[in-house]
Amino acid sequence: MVRRRQTSETGLLRQLPLALLIWGLFSLMMWVPAVYALTLNDHPTSRSFFYAGILGLVVVTTISLARAGRPSRHGLLGQLAVLLSTFAVLPLFLAVPFHDALKTTSFLNAYFEMVSAITTTGAEMFPDPGRLSAPLHLWRAQVGWLGGLVMWIAASAILAPLSLGGFEVTAQGQPGRVLVGQGESVDPRGRLLRVAATLAPVYAGLTLVVAILLLAAGDSGLVAICHAMSVMATSGISPVGGLSGGASGLTGEAILFLFMFFALSRLTFSSDTAMRGHARLDQDPEFRIGLLILLGVPALLFLRHWSGAIDIASGENLTLALRALWGSLFTVMSFLSTTGFESTDWAEARQWSGLGTPGMILLGLSVIGGGVATTAGGVKLLRVYALYLNGTRELQRLVHPSSVSSATGRNRRIQRGGAFIAWVFFMLFAISLAAIALALAAAGSDFETAMVLSIATLSTTGPLIEIGAQEPIRLIEMPAAAKLILSGAMIIGRLETLAFIALITPALWRN
Repeated sequence: MVRRRQTSETGLLRQLPLALLIWGLFSLMMWVPAVYALTLNDHPTSRSFFYAGILGLVVVTTISLARAGRPSRHGLLGQLAVLLSTFAVLPLFLAVPFHDALKTTSFLNAYFEMVSAITTTGAEMFPDPGRLSAPLHLWRAQVGWLGGLVMWIAASAILAPLSLGGFEVTAQGQPGRVLVGQGESVDPRGRLLRVAATLAPVYAGLTLVVAILLLAAGDSGLVAICHAMSVMATSGISPVGGLSGGASGLTGEAILFLFMFFALSRLTFSSDTAMRGHARLDQDPEFRIGLLILLGVPALLFLRHWSGAIDIASGENLTLALRALWGSLFTVMSFLSTTGFESTDWAEARQWSGLGTPGMILLGLSVIGGGVATTAGGVKLLRVYALYLNGTRELQRLVHPSSVSSATGRNRRIQRGGAFIAWVFFMLFAISLAAIALALAAAGSDFETAMVLSIATLSTTGPLIEIGAQEPIRLIEMPAAAKLILSGAMIIGRLETLAFIALITPALWRN
């Protein structure tokens, strides 16, 4: 009897469109800040989220009843279109309770805040934490966490079969084409539900572990849960303005540092997308090149720091050197994973060495980004690795023009011609960067501001807006046109340009 009920529930879920499932999930999650606001006696905020959640569930239920017995006919490309609508259209609904509860901002600002959260960018329209109430901070972190969960699931169930999102480097197939054996013979809706049932408990369990550890380290309940959700989603959203406002200190940073490794490679938590090569973390090229960057950049910064502070008394050097090394290590890891948390010792490291704001270093790390099929943004480590292999091969041919390359076990995950596809994506990323910067310049931004904003949004690293330039950029003071441009840039950065090309190609929608 129980098995029949589970089977009927699964069949009902398979009949519902993916857009309604996502809409219903976010509607249910609105009751979490509603209950939290109720416990704080903030009844207007509680009513805003409670009524919005009811409205969303009523709409989902009504449409579901109207579509009863009419299963969705769209395949993987239809699911990709739903993924686009999740990042572009759903924030219009998510911004309703946020705008109604805040009451002191425009709806455009609320929409921008929700797009920033659901794309795991974390760009803050309100940099002063006191501007928002505790339930609103929780809602921002919660939307970012759910956006990260959507990407975790979509990477295996939607992007991998379509050879998108970095899988075009590893899969034998044209980007956007459904791979035989993964999209044609397997039910896309069933695959999506199976992946969600497998990964959602892992994602929630890891978040709970981080929150408990941060609570034990001294953070308050709101700070612990928001930072835990932010580090798993790589959104960088904080209710206290960053790690400096928390109470966990160095212990909290060490906890977050360990869980940022999940953004370097999908093999850290799942092997469902290991199409080629060994599903071993120590042999994963993404994880290895991520470790190389993680250790190499702080080492260079440390040598620069040491040479800049060699004239300071030796009694002070050791303590300050260790703090500078940790600050560099944590901050490099944070921006490489596109989380954007800044270590409390990062300012001490710069002051100790006399180094100015290293915006170029942080911008470069964010552009590289994390692993394929993770919540991290950027160009992705696997594409960088493919370009590195191609460059190494070209240098070998300069020395030995008649040499023949042989595939080794270390690069078995990269398909033949993967470097060419990676280079095409890199060029598309550069063109998108130039186009967005040009649009922002037309909207009134100067060159430095336009470049920082473009990189921050395309790489989904919102905190770059605060620390990437010489002076923090105030988004709330920008014109409406610039805010709309940045919203579109965050959506492009989250889905990537190849996915948009796949969606607008008519040949891919035939049959």
